[in-house]
Parts: sequence; structure tokens; C-alpha cells
Amino acid sequence: MPSITSAGIGSGLDIESLIGKLVAVERTPINQLKTHTDGLKTQLSAYGKIQSALAAMRDAAGKLTKPDTWAASMGNSSDATAVSVSPSASAPTGNVAVMVNRLASAQSVSSKVIPVGQAVGQGTMTIELGKWTEAPPPADPNDPVPPPTFDPKAGGSPININLPAGPYQLAQVRDEINKSNAGVVASIVTDSSGPRLVIRSSETGATNGFRIKVANSDGQPDGEGLSALSYDPGTSLTPMTRNQAAGNASVLLNGLSVDSESNTLKDSIEGMTINLLKASTAEVNLTIGPDKDSIKKAINDFATAYNAVATLMGDQTKYDAATKKGAALQGDSSVVGLQFEMRGLVGGTSSVGGKYSRFAEIGLNPSTGGVFKTDTGKLDAALGDLASLKTLFMGTDSNNPSNVGLAKQLQSFADKALGFDGRVTNRQSGLQKAIDNDAKSTERLETKVSLTEKRLRARYTALDTQMSQLTGLSNYVTQQLKAMGN
Repeated sequence: MPSITSAGIGSGLDIESLIGKLVAVERTPINQLKTHTDGLKTQLSAYGKIQSALAAMRDAAGKLTKPDTWAASMGNSSDATAVSVSPSASAPTGNVAVMVNRLASAQSVSSKVIPVGQAVGQGTMTIELGKWTEAPPPADPNDPVPPPTFDPKAGGSPININLPAGPYQLAQVRDEINKSNAGVVASIVTDSSGPRLVIRSSETGATNGFRIKVANSDGQPDGEGLSALSYDPGTSLTPMTRNQAAGNASVLLNGLSVDSESNTLKDSIEGMTINLLKASTAEVNLTIGPDKDSIKKAINDFATAYNAVATLMGDQTKYDAATKKGAALQGDSSVVGLQFEMRGLVGGTSSVGGKYSRFAEIGLNPSTGGVFKTDTGKLDAALGDLASLKTLFMGTDSNNPSNVGLAKQLQSFADKALGFDGRVTNRQSGLQKAIDNDAKSTERLETKVSLTEKRLRARYTALDTQMSQLTGLSNYVTQQLKAMGN
């Protein structure tokens, strides 16, 4: 905010206007520096965009130099409703025949109907995972069938669920079971008869069956109260009903019988995850082959990233004849050099071997402006020879390690340009240094202008005072002469 001053009152001169114009002249170099700095900042911003685009192109080219990109596999199933497959890069190509005789299952038991609001009781429930083995039938059909035997799961231990205070409602018992991490999941299922507690193994497989022992608070294992939720066929009292037994999946893989606790086979065939969805009445054929779609996408992504760099460099270095103005980096030797080198790489040849030696042979045609124009038909045909295509992008000459595929060449080019001592990095550092120097020069000039304004104001204030005194003296003399004349 300008200060309030009375300069000019004594002399009648517009001193503030005079000082303002003189200071404006002194600020001319500052304004010129600002224009220069703005230009530098525009160039630095343009280099930032080029840096980002080059990094994206480098990453896209780098993906085509990774073996995993070319080893990607895809799997098809003749009946995806019964069996699906997810191959990894290590999966062998070919066919696998799968027959699902039985899916893996989880044990499930249910209680009798327990009306809403009815107390369940209190005590302790003990849940233990393990395998149930049915006893063989007796030799004499008239003899009683022996109860099944229970083998606790290796590494497991019984889980006690204490329900000391009550009486507990069915929903509260369900919640306590689910909080116990006992390897089972409890839920309440309601039908026309009323609500029941259903307990199911968290995981499938024969060893994930379970038994439930209950110590009722009244000490009576009578099937009432909390003991109504016990399940142990090895004893005489089993109030809960088994709806489904825990069992393993039974599968034929290429004719070989395979038993699995899970419906997801991860280790049966190396590199393949086979998902069993339902039992099948006929063999399901799984076909494993190279994932040409993902490879094609990687190539198209590379072409798009390269075109973005080429287009950006072209826009930043062009000259508009109509407006007679150049873009931010028009004539910039560093960018022009990068453009020239990039075009040389994409238009050049590779001598590392294989069927292809140039991008144009696989449908990536360098066109006007240095960008790729993709011929989809040619690219699809080239995908029929993945070995040669892979060599074009990431091959290495065994006799000359520096002779590499075109994607490796472009990746190396971008790494050098963006590296610690690269052309892009050096140019950015130079521009930033020039901007910092302009800021320092501006600060010095602002100090100079401030001192100049202070000096001018002191001089004109003194002049104003002097002229005021002279004016007063002149008026006094005039008055005296007039008085003498009278």
C-alpha cells in the first residue's frame, strides 16, 4: 500500500508522478527478467512432460524384455461350469483331461427346532476337528452297527466355548461359536418348522470334520438345554443331525486318480490351478497355450507409449508459420537430438536373429511425425511365431552382448536420457539453475530500485522544501516592494 505523502505541496510539482515514472524505468530490467524466467519455467514444464512420457515408454518397452511377458499362458475348458483352470507362466502347454467323480465337502450338522426366545441353556461346548471313519458293517446283519471312530486332526486342539451365565438365546450361542475360531461356522436357518442352529466346517476335506461335546450346567447329558447342541456319534447321545459328511474330492487327471481335501488343485500339475466346480459325467478337456492376447496388448501398449513421446516432442519443438511463433522447445538441441535418436532406433534393424529384424515387419510402421501406425493384420500374423517376435524385442547376441533386441535398445535409450547425467536430467538442471539465477538477480535489482526510489524521494523532498522557501521569499519581497510603492 503506497504511503501518504505531501511531496509537491511547496513546489506545486507532481513529485509522486515523477518518482513513479523514474522508478518504472529502473524496473525495466526486472520486467525483462520476469519475462525471461517465465520462458524458462515453460521450458522446464515441457521437459517435465517429456520426462514423464519417456518414463512411460521405457516401462512399456521394459515389459517386452521380461521373460514372464512372453511366457504368459491361458487356459480353456471344454466345460467351464464343471472345471476351470488358471495357468501360471511355468504351466506346460498342451491338454489335460479331468473327470470329477466327487467334489470335496464340508461337514454340516443341524439342531432340532429351537423357538425364538427359548433359552438354550449354559455350560461349555468343546469343538474338535478331525476325521470320521465309518465302521465296517457287522458280519451278522442282526448285530448293531458299530459307531464311527473319530481321529483328531494332526496339529489341532479342542476349542472350549464357555457359556457360564445365562440362559443363552440361540443367536448368542451362534455368535460365541463364530468368535471362537474353532474351524466351524454357525448360522441360524429358519424354515416352516422354525429356527435351527446349523454348524458347518470352515474348510472342506475329510480331516475337517468335527465333533461337539457339551458339558451342561445341570450335569445331565439329556439332550435338553445346551446339550441339545452336541454331536458325537461315538456316544449314545447325538441330538444334532448330520446333513452332510466331510469328504475329499475324487478326480481323474489324465486317467490318474487324485484325492484332494480342497476343490482347488494347486499342486497336482505344476504351474496350474484347477478349480473343481461340480461333478462331471464326462471328461473335461483343459487346453493350455500361450496368452497371445496379453502379449499383443503389451506390444500395443508399447506402441501407444512411444507415440505419446514422439507426438509430445513434435508439439514442443514445432514452429507455427501462421502465427510466426515457436513452441516452448523449438530449436532446443537436446530434444531435437532425442527425437533423431528415437526415430533412428524404431526405424532401424535388429541383427540378433529370428524371422523379424524391423518393427515394420510385424505391423509397427513408422509414419509421418515419427509415430507408429499399427497394421493389426501383420501383428496378428507375427503372433503366430512368438519365438521370432520375442527375439526381435528382447533377444541378445551370444557373441556380442551389446547387440540386443529393439525393446532393449529403446529401454536403454530412455534410461540414459533420464539417468543422473542424461540429456533430459541435465537440461532440467540447467533450466532450474537459470531460474534460480534470475531470482537472485531480481532480488538484487529490487534492492537497487528500492534504494533508488528512496534517494529520488529524498532529493525531490529537499527540492520541494527549497522551492517552498524561495516561493515564500518571493512573496515577501513582492509584498515589501508593493508597500514601498504605496
